[in-house]
Parts: sequence; C-alpha cells; structure tokens
Amino acid sequence: MRTAESTPKNANRSQFITIDAVHRQPLVCKFAEVILILLLFGPPGCGKGTQAVFLAERFHIPAISTGEMFRAECQAGTELGKLASSIMAKGGLVGDDIVDAMVASRISRPDCTAGFLLDGYPRTVPQAVAFSAVLQQKGLPNPTVIHLDVPDDLLVARLTARRQCPRCKRIYNLLSQPPKVADQCDDDGAALMAREDDREAVIRQRLRAYHELTGPILAWYGASAVHSVDGGMAPEKVAWAIALEVEAAEKAGR
Repeated sequence: MRTAESTPKNANRSQFITIDAVHRQPLVCKFAEVILILLLFGPPGCGKGTQAVFLAERFHIPAISTGEMFRAECQAGTELGKLASSIMAKGGLVGDDIVDAMVASRISRPDCTAGFLLDGYPRTVPQAVAFSAVLQQKGLPNPTVIHLDVPDDLLVARLTARRQCPRCKRIYNLLSQPPKVADQCDDDGAALMAREDDREAVIRQRLRAYHELTGPILAWYGASAVHSVDGGMAPEKVAWAIALEVEAAEKAGR
C-alpha cells in the first residue's frame, strides 16, 4: 500500500491514488502537491454520469459537466456567458474559443486545486489542443483519459428499455430498474411511455455521431494516454476498474 513516505518526488507531474490492499478500495490522496486530472469519455447510455459522481466523491475533486458549466455561465451573466448568449440568440454556434475560455476559467477556481474531472470536454481535436496548452501554461500535469467502452448493441438494449412516467417524469429501465407493476409508475400509477429519443433508429444515429466525434480525439491523445474500461460491467466493477487504470497511469510515470 502506498504511503505518504513513498510518494514519488515527481508526483505533481503524474496522477496517483492510494490502494487499501485489505479492503481493495482506492483511498483519497490528500497531498496538496498531487493533482489528478481526469477526462471521462463514453457513449450515450454507458453510465458515464454515475462514474463521474463516484470519481468526484472518491478523489475529492469536482466533476465538471461542460453542459452544466455552460448554462451556469449564461445564467450568471458573466462576460463569457453574455457573449455565448448573444451568439445563440442570433441562431449561431458558440465557437471553440469561447468554450475553451469557459473551461480555463472554471478550472482556475479554488475547488480545482487538487484536480478535477471533465465530462463532455474536449469535444473536438482543436479543443483538445487548446486544453493541452492551458494545462502547460498553468504547470498542470497531463490528464488521465478514461474511455468507457460499451458495445453498441448493449447500449441499444439498455436505452430502448427506458420508460418514463408522463406525470412525475420518473425514469425506469425494464432491464435494470423495472416498475413494481408492469408498465405502471410506482408513484402515481400512470402508464409508462417510451420517449421518442429512445427509439432504436435514433439511438444508433446518436452512437454513430458519438463515434465520429470522439474517435479523432482519442486518437489525438494516443493509445498510451487513453485507458479503456469495459463499461458493460456492473457500475461498482466499472468504478474499481477505473481506479486501477488511474493507478496504472501513475506507475507508468504519466
């Protein structure tokens, strides 16, 4: 088990966690000089949100969803938020430069001192290049890139099994979280419905778009930097596998 005394001298240039060999659980590293930066990638339906919450709690770092960050900037009326809002109001697309600036601003906050997890960024190779430059400018370590790999057919099965209550909006899954009574909401008895975006054709189109978008980014980071984890396992097993991958990255001196 790694201890404070065995912390590598170049810890601030790589990522590491402490493993409790008895309970087989990753422990939070509390050394101020250690900075853990995680990039989490995964297709729709892979459970990425669940893993982001786990990792944030485990390592005491914020899980930053770029979608939520974007909405927060706009609602707060920051200069970047105002600029983005004005572009969208005209029907335009917010450019990489604004998104990159928002991320750079967010990771400069005090809660990111020990590191952070990014979910949904970078989304393009130019964003990845810009992010790398920001890390270098701030003297931060290279990120550990985690990719949740799940076969498309399994994702289609998961997503087409989703049902939602039209009244309370509660979501069920006929495979993993079915209602107590078939096709009825546990809370109000309303008939459950399948959402339009949970049709197989729509899901497969979303998966194609994900692969086309994410493939070049993962290729840019390179095989040595990308740690693929079987996202088809149970959530707790996926979480443990990610923890092992993070430690492997540290041992390799990344």
